[in-house]
Amino acid sequence: MRFLTKLKKAFIPPNDQEQYVAPPGAQRSRVWMDMTIGDVPVGRIEMELFDDVVPKTAANFRELCKGHEQGGKMMGYHGATFHRVIKDFMIQGGDIIRGDGTGTYSIYGGAFPDENFKFRHDISGLLSMANSGPGTNGCQFFITVAPADYLNGKHVVFGRVTSGMDVVKVIEETETRDDRPVQTVRVAACGVNRDGPTMATSSATAVP
Repeated sequence: MRFLTKLKKAFIPPNDQEQYVAPPGAQRSRVWMDMTIGDVPVGRIEMELFDDVVPKTAANFRELCKGHEQGGKMMGYHGATFHRVIKDFMIQGGDIIRGDGTGTYSIYGGAFPDENFKFRHDISGLLSMANSGPGTNGCQFFITVAPADYLNGKHVVFGRVTSGMDVVKVIEETETRDDRPVQTVRVAACGVNRDGPTMATSSATAVP
């Protein structure tokens, strides 16, 4: 995946987050991931996906949270790892094929194009697609822990963290060597929410 340049943290006024709030009538998916570091549970990250702005990208992420059947096998984020952590920048994961940042997969049968770049990487807590160049989106994603304007126009922002930024921060603070966590950071469980109750919980697993 493209090397994401580390950027310095900057203060962003709270009202800058208003642009990410769903407009009246917009339907947006909500998903969650329960995280562990080593064998220790560290909490749940809840996320809202921008289905109304980037429907194809949001659908790919949602289906991998729920579990996607491909050739008789269920594929998804359950068991996937966050293989790359850079303090004051982002946490990256979702390689359900190899687990090291070199694998790719999507519900569309291969890499898919950049849908649009409407949203910018201007606050923490944004979900964005990791890639290896234009039009190479797959299963890998990252969550910003600081503004990263350098990525604008290169990576598709498709959602935001609505609860659990404290969990993201715990992952950000985990010990790393060459940007790789010393202890395994894993998605222990994940699923899709609709209007509050959980509608689907993934039993699909990442490929070892």
